[in-house]
Amino acid sequence: MAQELTKKQALARMAVFGAASAAIYAGIFHFAAPITEMFARGGMYAAMPIATVFLVSYVHGGFASNLWTALGITAKTQQKTVQATQTTPTKRPEVRATLNA
Repeated sequence: MAQELTKKQALARMAVFGAASAAIYAGIFHFAAPITEMFARGGMYAAMPIATVFLVSYVHGGFASNLWTALGITAKTQQKTVQATQTTPTKRPEVRATLNA
């Protein structure tokens, strides 16, 4: 089960992830030319854009998740309902094959 965060904890984590997200975006835009050259080398360098996307996605996702928690917006929880067991089996329709003549 996931640990419930208080709004204060979520606000602190939101600030950390937000600052990290802003730093990543600023670094990518500031060093766009060298990053593009490095990604274009091929070989093992071809995996770096994918790794960068995963990093940005993780950091930005952490920011967004904590933002919603800090604002008090949470997912709707489903209530479990107890269904009565059926004592009589339900009648299933019969399968019929017909020819169009």
